[in-house]
Amino acid sequence: MEAWIPITLAAATAQTLRFMLQKHLKSTRLSTAGATFSRFVYSAPLVAVLIGVYALASGQALPRPPGVFWVYALGGGLSQILATLCVVALFGERNFAVGITLKKTEVLQAALIGFVVLGEGVSPGAVAAILTGFVAVLLLSRAPVVAPGAPGARLFNRAMGLGLASGVLFAFSAVGYRGASLSLGGGDVVLRAGLTLAIVTASQTLAMGAWLAWRDRAQLRAVIAAWRVAGLVGVTSMIGSFCWFLAFTLQMVAYVKALGQVELVLSVAASVLFFRERISARELAGIALLLVSILALVLVV
Repeated sequence: MEAWIPITLAAATAQTLRFMLQKHLKSTRLSTAGATFSRFVYSAPLVAVLIGVYALASGQALPRPPGVFWVYALGGGLSQILATLCVVALFGERNFAVGITLKKTEVLQAALIGFVVLGEGVSPGAVAAILTGFVAVLLLSRAPVVAPGAPGARLFNRAMGLGLASGVLFAFSAVGYRGASLSLGGGDVVLRAGLTLAIVTASQTLAMGAWLAWRDRAQLRAVIAAWRVAGLVGVTSMIGSFCWFLAFTLQMVAYVKALGQVELVLSVAASVLFFRERISARELAGIALLLVSILALVLVV
């Protein structure tokens, strides 16, 4: 088994746990921005310390990032912040499993963005799988209730917009992180992935911290007060992010994101067992069809 496969499975598991914790924070104590900030502020110091320890223990010098690295890394970091904001806001619109499923349109878009940005193409069979996934997204995007006199609301609604926007932004961030890690000239794959993650999380913490200090200082205090749960968000974020970065360094983004769809199964289990949410037959059909498209994508790549 190639190394990127178990690494990706670990990333998907940690990410599901992190989204569950963020949903809890959003529902009980924090705003969308506060729940998003919690994943960065508590993970950035851990990442920096661990990558420094690894560099010393392995006797490697930290590689010097070239100019293109900063374009990829900072662009990916900004995209991830915006994508996470969309996902946390989406949890207030639809249930947990459907929210994660709409967010996972990133795998269908990552192949296209990876081709445009990095020149990593996909096969005709993968294109067919992407189109199947698009049909699944249309099925999932129908809102449960339609206001009278609102034509098109079942298809074009806030939940669909947030879900698709998060998918596009997460795809851009993943491609940016792969480009940043590959641009580093020295160090092994763990060091390159870890250094990229350390720089990205530090920039994200500074950017969101400055924004909250300007617009909503109460949320900064709330994130600190919620340190028990928010700290767990940081730990699961660090584990998940490092595994994603390592997998992106080892393999094409489209393939990694395709395998990462195992998160769909985990999100359905979390939705039913932990949040006591009901999954409708239509939503299950959409999730199943999207999963079929992902399995097809894995088989043809």
